[in-house]
Amino acid sequence: MAISQSIRTALVGAGPRGTSVLERLLANWTPSAPGPTLHIHVIDPYPAGPGHVWQPGQSRLYLMNTQSFYPTVIPEDPELAPPLAGCTFDQWRRAQRRDPHPALSAEERAELAGLESADFPSRALYGRYLRCTLEELLDRLPDGVTVEFHDTTATAVRPSGAPASAATAVPGNRNNGFDVELADGTVLAVGSVVLALGHLESRLNPEQRELQRAAEELGLKYLPPAVPADVDWSVVPAVQPVLVRGMGLNFFDVMGQLTEGRGGTFQPAPDGIGLTYQPSGREPHLIAASRRGTPYRAKATLAGYYPAAVQLRYCTEQAVARFAAAGIVPAFDHDLWPLLHRDALWAYYYTLARSQPDAVGADPAGFLGALEETLRPHAHSTTNWEDAARSVIDASVRPHHRLDLLGLAAPLSGRSFASRAELDAAVVDYLNDDARRSALGEDDPVKMAIGALHHGRAVLKTAVADGGITDESWVAGLRGWFEAFVEGIASGPPALRAEQLAALARAGVVSFVGPDPKFGVDRKARVFTAVSPWVAGPGHDGGGRVEAPVLIEALAPANRVAVNASPLLEQLLADGLVRPRLTMSVEGTPVQSSGLDVVPHPYRPVAANGTVTDGIYVLGLQLSAVQWGTAIAAEARQQQGPVYRSGQRTLRDADEIARDILGR
Repeated sequence: MAISQSIRTALVGAGPRGTSVLERLLANWTPSAPGPTLHIHVIDPYPAGPGHVWQPGQSRLYLMNTQSFYPTVIPEDPELAPPLAGCTFDQWRRAQRRDPHPALSAEERAELAGLESADFPSRALYGRYLRCTLEELLDRLPDGVTVEFHDTTATAVRPSGAPASAATAVPGNRNNGFDVELADGTVLAVGSVVLALGHLESRLNPEQRELQRAAEELGLKYLPPAVPADVDWSVVPAVQPVLVRGMGLNFFDVMGQLTEGRGGTFQPAPDGIGLTYQPSGREPHLIAASRRGTPYRAKATLAGYYPAAVQLRYCTEQAVARFAAAGIVPAFDHDLWPLLHRDALWAYYYTLARSQPDAVGADPAGFLGALEETLRPHAHSTTNWEDAARSVIDASVRPHHRLDLLGLAAPLSGRSFASRAELDAAVVDYLNDDARRSALGEDDPVKMAIGALHHGRAVLKTAVADGGITDESWVAGLRGWFEAFVEGIASGPPALRAEQLAALARAGVVSFVGPDPKFGVDRKARVFTAVSPWVAGPGHDGGGRVEAPVLIEALAPANRVAVNASPLLEQLLADGLVRPRLTMSVEGTPVQSSGLDVVPHPYRPVAANGTVTDGIYVLGLQLSAVQWGTAIAAEARQQQGPVYRSGQRTLRDADEIARDILGR
């Protein structure tokens, strides 16, 4: 259907999600005559394209968590309108090596010269890709389309003509349009608004506020959760001890800035195994802490995003579709996890039998056949499949080769340490073993079990977004335990980071607190403190309590709409145009979720009174109450391996929004 009216819309947020909506608006713009026009306001204080997180000027030590072949901001779905311009990141990378864009800096050209498809690019380079893509789109604007950029913040969105009062505001009607108020005093009159807000600053929780107050009173330094590129790392003093809370992806950003970023260098170890570190003398002494006591596991060395040696047999998109066809809303622990658990077990033991046949007894084929029979779902079986599988495994597999799947995320569980030196040695052993397994790639059973979970996440994302799972599953299952478990083992950094951390620990630049740490402030000594119940020994050097005048929260700001410190979100919540989604726990208690309450498709917010706020659309992180993994970039289609529906979901969401705005 051709477009017959003039349209004005506002995109609030100009990072990858906002750029995707802009691209889809242009791709779907097909006016019926020369008369209709499309005017797009793009609002973001950060440069359009890269937005906040992907600024091209940030440190090149900040790496993406995916390889070059993975991300895209341009859809490749044949069911969608073809793009007017742009390509995947990897296609852009290859094109720049052949014919560099004149605006590329010397640093960008140098990175591109050594960057291959399976390497991890810097976030800065991905930001340059996003900016180049946006510029290419703007160079090919269709007739009748204008784009206006506003380098400021949107502070309010109200139904046209509504007073600026939460008490009298009412949910908007898309036919009446909206007034978008900007921080510079401008008011934009539009027919629709897209909220592609991305990462937002967040209010601190009570413990963090207390630590911040103590730092101000005692002259300490407290660095709250933040996007790493926003932090002035020069305020962290050299040589002194520095506590770092969190050992996920942000930890490796902190580590890089305070070591390599201060002039230290890594070199291959003399024995050819791992790395050594040469300090510059300007590093602090980093003391790292997390609940598990260890960092995220590193990614395996693979040719693709998913290991080709692993094919899901049980937790498939077809299995998920059968729930929907039967009218069943699946529960995670009861319906979905048992399928994925089977896949992880099969991936592990199949790889073990292939790579280390002696580990599974005299008859590897017979073992696999017996295991496969226990894993096959039986509609009327009276035998617990896990018990049956365990019996087969115990009968054939040597004890030290048996898989403790949940234990992969907590390698120090059940252990205590007589000193912090003993703890540090144990963490280094873990890092060395993890890096070794990563290097083995598809020949390592542990990494292939993790690979099955990685495949499974793509299927679970489809299950969650398409048909949903029970509320109890959100609270107790997916978010209650599985999310933290799978992120700790399948969302880790490149294996290089594990090798670097081991080298830093051997050089005495990094040490560790231990599992289950408790943080506090010693006001008399004027220091932050941390202690693990699993590490003994008196004083700072022997074990027990550690002290430091600096505490860094190696965490991103909380992605929870109720605590995001965004003037726009606060106004929308106060005026009742949006509300957080409530889910019910297994006890029947309402639990406020992290994201907005929305209805599909496209995603529009539910107002405080339960009506749908038509004309406002939500895309990206604020959909975390109805989608899972909203922070991950859209996935370019790989030449080999599976194509999961969830891979380009954010681009299909953008297309649905664009088509609805255009009335198509």
